[in-house]
Order: sequence, then structure tokens, then C-alpha cells
Amino acid sequence: MRNKNWKQICLFLLPALLLYAVFFIYPLFYVFITSFTQWNGIGSMKFIGFKNFTDLFANETFRISLKNNFIWSFALGFIQIPLATIMALVLARKPKGWKVYRTVFFLPNVISQVALAMMWTAIYNADGGILNSLLAAVGLESLTRNWLGDMGTALGAVIVQQLFYIGYFMVVILASRMGIPESYYEAAEIDGANVWQQEIHISLPNILPILITSVTLAMAYGMRHFESTFLMTNGGPAHATSVLGIMLYQNLGALKYGVGNAIGATLIVLGGVLIMTIRWLLNKKSQKMMG
Repeated sequence: MRNKNWKQICLFLLPALLLYAVFFIYPLFYVFITSFTQWNGIGSMKFIGFKNFTDLFANETFRISLKNNFIWSFALGFIQIPLATIMALVLARKPKGWKVYRTVFFLPNVISQVALAMMWTAIYNADGGILNSLLAAVGLESLTRNWLGDMGTALGAVIVQQLFYIGYFMVVILASRMGIPESYYEAAEIDGANVWQQEIHISLPNILPILITSVTLAMAYGMRHFESTFLMTNGGPAHATSVLGIMLYQNLGALKYGVGNAIGATLIVLGGVLIMTIRWLLNKKSQKMMG
């Protein structure tokens, strides 16, 4: 049935639609258009077709960066979110001092990424860093190394430090878990279900939509990752930790706007396909579990 107030509804939505068009649709369209050009950001654009994209996919650094973006995305989606879920389920049981733990885990989310990156750079420092000092103190000198300068450990070191920051998703999942009626757990306990069984058969099915959303958001954050890697390694050593965000930044800084926007367009398309695919698979899996 057609709404009689459609004119008022359109008028009400118009400011939001205009802002969305100006600050999202137009820039997105502009990125894709300029990705097919050779442009330094100042002079006139020269249309060169798919040359930027063919050159990029032939570039080894680009392929490494693209692979690292996917590694980041899956690490955040399928390691960070499970860790956040476990902590949320533990805190939902309200152990002694649970509010303090909740605050401590959330605290990194209100601290500057620059400060956190500098802290972890000091921890990983090859000369006098906390990690190497601890390993040496317990007799594991053979494991000490330049964590951010070694091609075998640099990417893992940068990713691991990010996995600790589970606070944001922990709070989101905790809020969903706290919304489950306690009567469900009381009934399950009367029937003889232990804590593990209660969490598996009551908590997880009820918070599944939030878990899917959290995984989607975490993977999106992974695909557009930039800050900590840029600050800690700048993509080194030998591009081992490079991501598309760093390549985009470097090309824009070199006034290669066509190439930079081609990287941005690639990131948007591949990121969108990945997120939609993962969300579709998770929703399909959840429907089977619930049905």
C-alpha cells in the first residue's frame, strides 16, 4: 500500500541523501574514473584504460600487499573475534572484578594508535626491547631477534599486537550476551547442563547475529588496515609487511594519483566481494544451525 505521506518522507530523507551522495557516492565514482587515467593531481588527466591495473597486478610488491591484506582480514575476523567472544562469555558470568577487566580490555580503544604502535615498537626492539629481555631472562636467548626487521617474523609481529585489542568487539558481544534472559541458564542448570554446555547451546545461538556482524566488521577493518604497519615497519623489511593502504599512500605522495586510485578501486572491489561472500557463508551456516 502506497504511503500517503511519501512527499514528507522524501523531504525528510533529502538532507541525508544529499550528504551521502556528496561525501560517498561522488568520491567513490571519482576514484573509479581517475583509476583509468595518468594524472599527477595538478595537470590534465590522460585516459590510459586498464594500464594502471595491469601494471599493478604485474608488480610483485602489489601482490605481496594484496596477500597481506587478506591475511590481516582473516586474522582479525577469525582470531580476534573468537578471543573477544571468549572474554565476553567469561565476563558475562560476572566473576570477581569483572567490571575492572572490562575496562582494562576496552582501554586500548581510547588510546591513540600512534602511541600504541610506538609502545609495541619499543617492545619488539632488537636492542633492549622488553620481549627480547624477557626471553633472555628465562634462558631463551636463541629466540631473541629483530622482530620487526626479520622477514620471517615482521608480519606476524605486527598482526599479533593488533589481536590483543579485543575490547571493542568484546563490549559489543558482551552487551548481546547480557540480553539473554537468565531463566534460560537456570532451566539448563536444573536439567544438568554444565557451564560449557550452557554457553555452546544457549549463548552462542542467541548471539550468533552479533558474531556475524562482528566478523564482518573486523574483516573490513583488516582489509583497510594501515596505521600500525605504517608506523611500525612502513611496509618493510623488503615489503614483507606492506599492505595496499601503504602502497596507496606512497603513490599519492609521489603524485601518482591514477595509480593510487587504481589501488583504492581494487581494494574497494576485492574488499566488498570478500565481505559479502563471508557474510553470505556465515548467514547460510547460521540458518542451518538455527533450522
